[in-house]
Amino acid sequence: MKKSDLPQDKSALENFTKELCYVQNEDGTYSTELSQGWDVKKAALDNAWEDINDQLELAKEEVKNGTKSPIYYFMLKSLMDLQILSAYSGFMKFKIKRHFKPKNFAKLNDQTLNKYATIFEISVEELKEYKGE
Repeated sequence: MKKSDLPQDKSALENFTKELCYVQNEDGTYSTELSQGWDVKKAALDNAWEDINDQLELAKEEVKNGTKSPIYYFMLKSLMDLQILSAYSGFMKFKIKRHFKPKNFAKLNDQTLNKYATIFEISVEELKEYKGE
């Protein structure tokens, strides 16, 4: 790709990261340049964020309806899955799944809640009091 053809389309990540690309200079040599992104990548990122926001809305509803605990919502909000949360917390995946149930969540001690709150970067009170609003 020629240096003049390097895409600089704005994206959701424009203030966070740039992509390193190899470009051909006017004299025919190759060098590296930074690109802010391109339309196809922007469309894919926008679509991914839309899916994440849809999952979060569904998780809010599940917490509000009493079918999931706040741990489930905050896991998704932190862009984690069960595997990642298990790695950060040290809890087995089956145990975390049990913590997703409101009945089991209500029985968790402060030490366990503190571990989750620290991972999600919130207070224990925020975790306990979140009702899906």
